[in-house]
Amino acid sequence: MKNLMGRVAVITGAASGFGLETARLAARGGMKIVMADVQADALEGAAAEIRALGAEVMPFRLDVSRAAEVDALAEATMARFGAPNFVFNNAGVGAGGLIWEHSARDWEWVLGVNLLGVAHGVRAFTPLMLAAAAADPAFEGHVVNTASMAGLLTAPNMGVYNVSKAGVVSMTETLHHDLSLVSTQVHAHLLCPYFVPTGIHLSERNRPAELQDPASRPTRSQQIAAAMSEKAVTSGKVSAAEVAQFVFDAMADGRFYIYSHPQALNGVRTRLEDQVSGRNPTDPFHERPDIGDRLRAKLREEG
Repeated sequence: MKNLMGRVAVITGAASGFGLETARLAARGGMKIVMADVQADALEGAAAEIRALGAEVMPFRLDVSRAAEVDALAEATMARFGAPNFVFNNAGVGAGGLIWEHSARDWEWVLGVNLLGVAHGVRAFTPLMLAAAAADPAFEGHVVNTASMAGLLTAPNMGVYNVSKAGVVSMTETLHHDLSLVSTQVHAHLLCPYFVPTGIHLSERNRPAELQDPASRPTRSQQIAAAMSEKAVTSGKVSAAEVAQFVFDAMADGRFYIYSHPQALNGVRTRLEDQVSGRNPTDPFHERPDIGDRLRAKLREEG
């Protein structure tokens, strides 16, 4: 998609991070923009900023984990702008810790947002785009789903997050194949960022009250994971704005995989070689054993 003028974008997680930077680029390109986010106050401010760039904006407060709310978003988009040309299923939350220490509520929250949120977006919007393509040979549509390198690398002490993002990888690759069976006008793309300053380490602030457990205290592994995530995210050298540009470049080039840190693919290659050869999973810290040693020591500390 090289020409953005007058086309329609739907962006979830639009009030910050990749979503907001993508909305800025869409506005500069002349797109009409639906901005959806769970945080109402942040969404209001972000929508005002994008309007100031000259874009026509429809803000929509949304919990992507709720199917009915995503359906309502699709209906509102059709009523206001018609079928979207670009759907960015981007909303996400982060959580870490040893995989057996995640509570049932942790699983419900993270999978609800990161995995089901993308599934709801695919389910609600893809048929609208296919119908628009069938009616107009000039229609062009792109579905971009945000996964993570975590979905390709399965790093330790990040279990629930890894699972959610691996599901998005599988879903989006399947979407690519399924779309190729029925259309040449609607395309899928998979965004796999690594550590980028986005604020995802603060996502706990938006956890719904019914999925919180006030009586539960974070375990040692969860505290360690939170500290490591904050350090890695806030010190990232690739910006969210750069990643947003990567998304538009991929749509223009017809490229499925979108990586913020291609150098991390060495770990993906090792993992695939493990799987193909049948050998046990390679220690993820084999190139930096000092990091692995520190993590093991922290996890094995008493009291």
